[in-house]
Amino acid sequence: MKLKVLVVDDSLIYRKILTDVLAQIPEVEVVGTANNGQVALSKITTLKPDLLTLDIEMPIMDGLKTLEEIKKKKLEVAVIMVSTLTKRGSQVTMRALELGAFDFITKPEKENKEANFKELLFSLRPKIKAFLRRLEVRKALKAGKKFTPPTSTQSAPKTPSKPCLKRFEKSQIVAIGVSTGGPNALSVVIPKLPANLGVPVVLVQHMPPLFTQSLAESLNAKSALTVKEGEDGEELRPNTVYIAPGGKQMKISKGLGNKITIKITNDPPENNCKPAVDYLFRSVAQVYGSKVTGVIMTGMGSDGALGLKAIKEAGGVTIAQNAETCVVYGMPKAAVELGVVDIVAPLEDIANQIVKTVKFA
Repeated sequence: MKLKVLVVDDSLIYRKILTDVLAQIPEVEVVGTANNGQVALSKITTLKPDLLTLDIEMPIMDGLKTLEEIKKKKLEVAVIMVSTLTKRGSQVTMRALELGAFDFITKPEKENKEANFKELLFSLRPKIKAFLRRLEVRKALKAGKKFTPPTSTQSAPKTPSKPCLKRFEKSQIVAIGVSTGGPNALSVVIPKLPANLGVPVVLVQHMPPLFTQSLAESLNAKSALTVKEGEDGEELRPNTVYIAPGGKQMKISKGLGNKITIKITNDPPENNCKPAVDYLFRSVAQVYGSKVTGVIMTGMGSDGALGLKAIKEAGGVTIAQNAETCVVYGMPKAAVELGVVDIVAPLEDIANQIVKTVKFA
């Protein structure tokens, strides 16, 4: 049975392009289109799609209002937002993700139709596949089955489901990696961290430029900690969360006088990601050794697993979000299968587990 998708965009050209792109994904059937949110809401009732691609800027009823109505009416349909690479686009997308949108893509701005088509397909295909995997997990949970991650081909040790660490030192830094579902997950975890955490937090969320800045602003407004984008040459300070800027790589390094600073680079993508979690985690393990808490949360792919391995091998403590509370159980699953996770915790408990590693509460 195919995933039924409704394409919602006020541009006839983009409705056509998105329809053609989705037709290239075998698991998908486009059941209809709509040119604004009001039309989309009526078509949701009749066509019963599983997923919408939803434009932000539309007449009569825009994407944000449409999403609010979907939530208000408790309609069982998921949403992938179609945004623009603008400040307003990033801010509205953050709000859409808070309202429950599954994920987002940005409208490409290539010189020709063929290049735009390829970029949209490159962006949409993995998100569709991730959504299908989420449906499988949720279907299993709804049926009363306990979701068990597939067994790795490696002989990885079984990961404990609760802390069982013999650790005699406090972490001096927290490093977090997250992707699909990240903004919502971070809005649960970061505001729960106390103002006197006492250590810096460095964080990679897979997002393009401008979007990471909007994410930082959104989290800063909700949190006791200061949340900001990391800047090149900036010295790490306690009680501050540094988010890697979209489209760049972020690492930390130790310089003169043991001063630890942020380095923003144009190094190539890793795992098709820029910023990449592995890139940041390796540097944290190198500088801080065993005094690190590494956290991997919801997201598709495997970025962060090898970085978490570096933290684990350096003697740090590692935490992964559990399958049941992930929007996409990809990145944590890869780390668990690699056997480098000390603690598996539900989303609501991750902040508590982090505090224990830095405070010995």
